[in-house]
Amino acid sequence: MHIMELLGRCRVKIQDEKVVETTEPLIEWCPLFDKVRGIKRITPEAAAKNAEFRMREHGMFTPRRKLEMKTFVSFGASETMMTGISRGLIDAAVTVCDGAGTVISDSPSLVQGMGGWISGLLETEPIPEVIEYIKKKGGIVLSPGDARIDQLEGARIAAQKYRRFAVTVTDAETAFKLRELEKETGCRILIVGVHLTGISRDDAERLLSAADIVTGCASKHIRVLVKPLVQVGTAVPLFGLTQWGKELLVERAKDVEQPILINTMPLPVLPDQKQPRPLV
Repeated sequence: MHIMELLGRCRVKIQDEKVVETTEPLIEWCPLFDKVRGIKRITPEAAAKNAEFRMREHGMFTPRRKLEMKTFVSFGASETMMTGISRGLIDAAVTVCDGAGTVISDSPSLVQGMGGWISGLLETEPIPEVIEYIKKKGGIVLSPGDARIDQLEGARIAAQKYRRFAVTVTDAETAFKLRELEKETGCRILIVGVHLTGISRDDAERLLSAADIVTGCASKHIRVLVKPLVQVGTAVPLFGLTQWGKELLVERAKDVEQPILINTMPLPVLPDQKQPRPLV
């Protein structure tokens, strides 16, 4: 059994490589998935089809999982961490992968391969072939027996081996606990807030005070409250909140093949016609 939220937080339950349940989305339209998949209206049916596409084309939730992939978007969380490891700005990343749960890796290609197609992974079960491949690439699976997702415990393991590493989080409480872990261990943790559609105003405010990078997703509260040092993208943007976060996003820009405009201006910049609808 695997449960992942995608396309406006439709919760999709997958069993035996089949979608067995979906819920209603929180939003109706996402500019990213309109652009890359031509989805004009988000529905449970569209979410199910998208999950089936990910299983068919990328082997998600199956033993055929492809764990090497090119960039999905120019500026995404996994793409940014991949570049950060490649350039030596971070030593590793604590992320999640279907079939494995929380994973610690210092391989740029593995970080991208695991994360490029992940949305909001809530639960997953062990898939031996996936776990073995991650181990082959030097990754550490936090809990191979049950594929548990626990980013704080993953960070504790990472702190035993690395001094500077990124951790993806979906809530403010975990971010604050990671800051406490920094003090305990002396390591530096780059906190990346992801899957934030529907986050409450209080949690958004707290997360913004603790994180280094956050994604805008379809969150109205992140957009209203954020005071970034740098922004990449305007539809589903990433915001750099600290100097370290800013450095990673600027470094990522060096790998983007398309022309880039660099300018100074008040941030955030959020053209109405490009934002997900509705923001929640």
